[in-house]
Amino acid sequence: MSAEPTALLEQLGLTEYEQQALAELLTLGRTTAPNLAEATGIPKARIYGVLDALADRGFIKVVPGRPKEYQPKSPADILDRAVENRRQEFEQFTHQLDEMRDAFLDEFQPRYEQASEEIRPAEELFYVVDVGEPSERETRRLYNDATEQVYVITNSFAYFESVESTVADALDRVGVDALFLHPDLLAEAKRPKQAEIVEYIEESYPELGLRFSTGRLPWRGTLIDPSLDYDSGEAIFLVEEPTVPNHMRQAAITENGSFVAGLKRYFDLIWEYESVENPS
Repeated sequence: MSAEPTALLEQLGLTEYEQQALAELLTLGRTTAPNLAEATGIPKARIYGVLDALADRGFIKVVPGRPKEYQPKSPADILDRAVENRRQEFEQFTHQLDEMRDAFLDEFQPRYEQASEEIRPAEELFYVVDVGEPSERETRRLYNDATEQVYVITNSFAYFESVESTVADALDRVGVDALFLHPDLLAEAKRPKQAEIVEYIEESYPELGLRFSTGRLPWRGTLIDPSLDYDSGEAIFLVEEPTVPNHMRQAAITENGSFVAGLKRYFDLIWEYESVENPS
C-alpha cells in the first residue's frame, strides 16, 4: 500500500497503526481482525486495540458475531466525526480551564505583576516570533481578533493559503485592505506567484481591497483596529532585510496603540498617493 493514503489520515490524529488499519479497511470493506492484521502487517497482539481505538472515535462499526467483524464508516462520515470529536475535545478543554481560572489567576497574577514592575516601558513596545509558522499563527490570531479593519502590506502575499480561512472569516465582520508591491519591483521569478495570488483573491474575495505600491516597501506585515486616539490596535511586521534568509528572521509584534497608529498613517499615505490599481 502506498504511503499517500495513510499520510492523508495523519490529519485525523491517528497513530501509524491506526492509519494503516483504517486505510486498509476503507479498501477491503467489512472484515475480521485477523484478516486485517495479515493485510496490514500489524501484529495480532496489537490489532484489537487498534480497532477498538478506531471504533471509540466513531470511524468504524463493530459487527457482533463469531468472529467479530469491523466495517469502516464512509469517508465523509469519518471526516464529520473527526470534526465532532475535536469540537467535543475543545469544549472539554474550555470547561476545564474555566473551572481552574480563579485559582490560576489568584496564583500567578500577583507574580506577573511583581515581575512586570521591573520592565521599562520601552521594553514592552515589541516582542518577537520566528518567521514562518509562528509568525503566520500570530497573523491568523490578528485576523480573528479584528473588530473594525485589517490592513496588510505585503510583497506578493505568498503565505495567503496559510491564512485564507481566517481572512475569509474576517471579511464577514470587517474590512480588509492589502497593499502589494508593484510587480515591476518584484524579482522576476516572484511575479508569476504574485499574479496567481492576486487573480485568486480578486475572483474569490472581491470585497478585499487591493492596490500596488509604486515604491519599495521598507516593511511588511498586518495591523488591525488602529485608532487616532492611540488606545487600540495591534500589528505584526518585519523590516526588509534582503540578505537575511527567512528562516533566520524574526517578526515584531506590538500592542502599542501609538505605534500601530503610526503604521496606519504610513499605510494610508502609500495607499492614497503612491499606489495604483492592479497593473495587469
